[in-house]
Formats: sequence, C-alpha cells, structure tokens
Amino acid sequence: MLKFLRTTLIAVLAIACLWLPMDGAIALGGTQPTLDQPAPEFTLLGNAGDGEIQEFSLADYRGQWVVLYFYPQDFTPGCTLEARRFQQDLPQYLDRNVQILGVSVDDVDSHEAFCDAEGLKFPLLADSTGDVSKQYGSYLTGYSLRHTYLIDPDGVLRKIYLGVNPAIHSQEVLSDLDSLIAAA
Repeated sequence: MLKFLRTTLIAVLAIACLWLPMDGAIALGGTQPTLDQPAPEFTLLGNAGDGEIQEFSLADYRGQWVVLYFYPQDFTPGCTLEARRFQQDLPQYLDRNVQILGVSVDDVDSHEAFCDAEGLKFPLLADSTGDVSKQYGSYLTGYSLRHTYLIDPDGVLRKIYLGVNPAIHSQEVLSDLDSLIAAA
C-alpha cells in the first residue's frame, strides 16, 4: 500500500509540474536557477555508457552546449522512454556539439545497469545526496523531478523545462537548441 501511495504521489506531482511557471520562479522542487545567469556548478560520479565510473563536472563541457536533464528513477517507464529518445537522437545532438547529461538520485551501479540495459551512450550522473537536484530546484522527497536545463557553451542557463513529456521531449529540446544556436 505504501508503494502505491508513493507512486501515486509522484504521478500527481509530475502532472502538477505541467502547470507551474517556467521563468525561474518558485516551482515544485524548489527555486529554479535564474535564466541568463551562470548555471550552478557541480561534480558528480557517473557512468558514461562505456562501463567506466568517473567524475563529471559541468565545467568540463565549456565550449559546447549541455542538455542537463533530471529524472526520477532508472528503469521506470517514463524515465526509460525519455532516455531512449535522447539516445535515439544522440547523433543529432553530437552534430550540434551538444553533450547530454542525465541526473537522478540513483547510485552509479543502478546507472551502469540502466545504461547497459538501454544501450545509452551518454553519461548518467549519480546525485545520491540530492544536493545537485536541490541546486536546480529539481528535488522532491528522495527523487529528482523531471526537469531539463539547456546550458550554453559559456556555462549560462538559457532554457528551463519543467514537467516534460518524455515521448516528445528530445525533439522539443533539439528544436529549441536550433533556435538558441542560431540566435547566438
């Protein structure tokens, strides 16, 4: 029964995210970082999709765009669909010099198994304490929320997505990246 209630609460909160503001205001999960300001820095352990556990820092990606996406949990239907879509579109991201980084509170072993099971070739980062998720206003009671942040080559936050639809999100991000890159 407790598992059912927890799952129901997560579903209700995820649906509620669809109606929350996307302008850096207070939103479910905390205060969002401010658009057009430096994105919060972090260093986390993760799996690069090649079996190697290593440290990943946002600063490592200066000079290229970053899609930083937070998701609730490895191996769940919505998270699996979102990861599969990002993987399917990975060549298009690489053509645009864009790095995808997925973040959840799952540990590196879970991420490794998820990468292996889904054939993911982009890093999944373990925010086991939830500290980075909190910095990005993407944390709620032991889970990262489904939020995405586009960060430009100078490390500046350019777009925030709250409560995304996993089935279409990757294509939405690619379209917005094209507009942002063209405007830069």
